[in-house]
Amino acid sequence: MKASVKQSPILKKCIADILHMPFTETGFPGLMVFEPVVWKDQRGYFFESYNQETCASSGIHYRFVQDNQARSVYGVIRGLHYQLHPKAQVKFIRVLSGAILDVVVDIRKGSPTYGQHFSIELSADNKKQLLVPAGFAHGYAVISETAEVFYKCDHLYDRGLESGIRFDDPALGINWPVPKDMRIVSDKDIQQPLLAEAPVHFSFEN
Repeated sequence: MKASVKQSPILKKCIADILHMPFTETGFPGLMVFEPVVWKDQRGYFFESYNQETCASSGIHYRFVQDNQARSVYGVIRGLHYQLHPKAQVKFIRVLSGAILDVVVDIRKGSPTYGQHFSIELSADNKKQLLVPAGFAHGYAVISETAEVFYKCDHLYDRGLESGIRFDDPALGINWPVPKDMRIVSDKDIQQPLLAEAPVHFSFEN
């Protein structure tokens, strides 16, 4: 007869944290949501925002070489941006303070989700992150008073390779949560082409 071992609540939580799979699928090939294990006590909290081995165990093997950080006020919409080959960027995005609606559009010709968009609220409170593969146009809207956004890239920024599509392309159907009269958008982003008018730069590979 086997003796039963009664697990304490703390032990149960530790086991659950160890078994927790931080990356979840989105339905868009390669696009993943990361939700870290957060350890809390009377001092505050601790979590690993990036761990190479955790990524590798989920089949993610990108080598990040540049970190970017931006602060924006409510109503700012940045995007939709991407960088061209041979320095097309993978981005790993999180929010340090405030909250944003993060939006990506699949621009990989032949992808089952080509021309579709995915959106998710990323905030300092929920600590979720979004792993965006190359072949997606990326942007976000600030939905708090201010927000600081931090993201890792697997290629260095190259001004000569930057490109984008219009954030308000009606064919994309993105519901930006900022009233039109309160949107703050750069002239460059307003002048980006519609997806249907943009050259095809990416193709989908299974």
